[in-house]
Amino acid sequence: MPKIIENLESKLVEEAQRQIERDGYRAVTIRSVAQACGVGVGTVYNYFASKDELLATYMLRDWNECIAAVTDASDVSRSPEPVLHCIYDQLRAYASRNAAVFYDESAAASFSSSLSRYHAMLRAQLSAPLRKFCGSDFAADFIAESLLTWTMEEKDFDEIFGMIDKLF
Repeated sequence: MPKIIENLESKLVEEAQRQIERDGYRAVTIRSVAQACGVGVGTVYNYFASKDELLATYMLRDWNECIAAVTDASDVSRSPEPVLHCIYDQLRAYASRNAAVFYDESAAASFSSSLSRYHAMLRAQLSAPLRKFCGSDFAADFIAESLLTWTMEEKDFDEIFGMIDKLF
């Protein structure tokens, strides 16, 4: 009878995240994750088609938590500044937590083909909570793109906000 491991999918994702943070993208394999979780390689493939899908799963979970925080901030805010600051803080924290992937050349090469599609999705998700403060969808998209770009370039929030505030 096969052994049953509670929450195996979550354990696989958490182990992949641990390994990437400790050893880097290149060192993580389906085999290393399986071994650390005490399961066979085939069992991991029952949940994830590839290493990249496994890693994308943990990054997506983290991203969804960031978007939830931004949405919560937007729901209670009457002005754009707290929402913009929340987006900035969430982007900085996300980049920091996922630095092992973002700054690894092997990971960049692996994910490069899907970057433009995901970039557009990220921009759309960031612009949604800004729409109530903007005069147009384009303005919300422009601000979201500016935040995404300049936050990842490690620009200071006050400098970014000084420019964006002129758009409201």
